[in-house]
Amino acid sequence: MPDEPKGLRLVWSGHTDRGRVRKNNEDSFLGLAVDAQEVHHLGKIGDAGGERSDFVFAVSDGMGGAMAGEFASRIVVDKITKMLPPLFKQSATGISAGYTEVLEELFDKIHKALIYLGACYEECSGMGATLSLCWFTGQWMYFGHIGDSRIYYLPAGGGVKQITHDHTHVGWLFRRGDLNEREAKNHPRRNMLQAVLGAGHQFVDPQVGAVGFESGDRFLLCTDGVTDAIYNDQLPEILGAGDDQAEFLVREAVQRSGRDNATAMIIRAAC
Repeated sequence: MPDEPKGLRLVWSGHTDRGRVRKNNEDSFLGLAVDAQEVHHLGKIGDAGGERSDFVFAVSDGMGGAMAGEFASRIVVDKITKMLPPLFKQSATGISAGYTEVLEELFDKIHKALIYLGACYEECSGMGATLSLCWFTGQWMYFGHIGDSRIYYLPAGGGVKQITHDHTHVGWLFRRGDLNEREAKNHPRRNMLQAVLGAGHQFVDPQVGAVGFESGDRFLLCTDGVTDAIYNDQLPEILGAGDDQAEFLVREAVQRSGRDNATAMIIRAAC
């Protein structure tokens, strides 16, 4: 009998820091192993494989007055945990049969939950959150994204590619080539979001997509507190140092800037 194909195996690390200016941390991150029956929370650092489980990683940056931003990002990761198993079960073959619909529904449900809570509680009025999410299954990473947190793809052979779009006017100008990366980082309107979960927006239209990957490839999910301080072409060198790469990257971002909360998750394929 031929050998059975090896299952998906990932190595990951995650870290967050409130930075040197903010009084509280409005960022949250999450790692899950998911199947049709249940969800298992993953630690901040670890490795795992499985033939029947998929893996989900996400970062979220909350916003709002007082503690509303911190509350918003926690709601996002909590809703992901609760909503994924039923959505996963809807497709007999898992997410690969219709990842766009599954991710769009997930983002819509979270958006409506934030809107509802914002309408019910005065202290939550106007709260919102970014969300960048990666779903690993087989040899594919499916992603959903809204806001100005980011997902990067770092192939084993070298290089780095930002695969998500910043949902800001400045991000649009950068993609058009009207601004270079340095100009975009220093633009006075760089943090003015045009799309986000909650925050009074009527509808959400997340960016969704897929990336095929091979053993040794890495993915980085991070909030704008990391990218505020570090340029894209600096990431491969920084991520090549330190045993706990996420903590190393976050500490480097806080040391260089620290104006905002900084959160990162790094996932390496070891399949």
